[in-house]
Amino acid sequence: MSRTKPELGLIQETLLLTLYARALDAARPDPLLGDALSAELVTGLDYDFRSLKAGPSLVVTTALRARKLDDVVRAFVAAHPGCVVLDLGCGLDTRVFRCDPPPEVDWYDIDVPEVLRLRTELLPHRSHLVAADLAEPAWLAEIPGDRPAVVIAEGLLPFMPGDSFQELTRALTARLPTGELALNGYTRFAAWAMKYHPSIKALGVQAARGFDSPYEPESWGAGLRLAGEQILARAPEVARFPQPLRALTRLTALSTRLSRQGARVLRYRF
Repeated sequence: MSRTKPELGLIQETLLLTLYARALDAARPDPLLGDALSAELVTGLDYDFRSLKAGPSLVVTTALRARKLDDVVRAFVAAHPGCVVLDLGCGLDTRVFRCDPPPEVDWYDIDVPEVLRLRTELLPHRSHLVAADLAEPAWLAEIPGDRPAVVIAEGLLPFMPGDSFQELTRALTARLPTGELALNGYTRFAAWAMKYHPSIKALGVQAARGFDSPYEPESWGAGLRLAGEQILARAPEVARFPQPLRALTRLTALSTRLSRQGARVLRYRF
């Protein structure tokens, strides 16, 4: 069977890291996400995934983060029939298949052209695909501006240059009438430390953007209001982490400052 060789830029190659983490979670006896489609995608790609050095911590936190963001989407779709879903920097994420929205929901997967070409080749058509440089707002003209929307930005913040993520949120909330934005919020230290993580170091990516207080995005001029902060070290699913990671995570959870340096999911209304 022939396999597809991904031709991606350095930043875009990080999508293979999260894809591989979801695939490894699916192979666990007690998966947190159970994303079998991601596992199928890994087998269909001609890439040395072992070079990414995806350890147990990365695997379970990636899966748990995706699970919590999926929950945000499902809850919003249930409360707003016929809404719009935007998955920013979607990569090869299979969220649209995991959430399985009804036909009246308009789902938009948004990424750079080379990623969408790969996505089109590997995944069944299930969403609107929008090729975009997220640092430039022109692509928003393709998005309906007359319905509630939920916007997902998973793993995006550290890799956007300068203040472009803040500018993006202002453009989004100016275009969309009402909705929610959900993202995994890196602290400044966590974003800086990412470049020393074995997996990120293997790719050579320099990630450097983050914010500490979950209330900081309220000052971006985008009309955001914090609706929830989930510190994943305190999630009940930690009971399903492998040892000794489970014990270490529970110890970290005792301190809000320390546990915020790990994965957290932030949800804002606008």
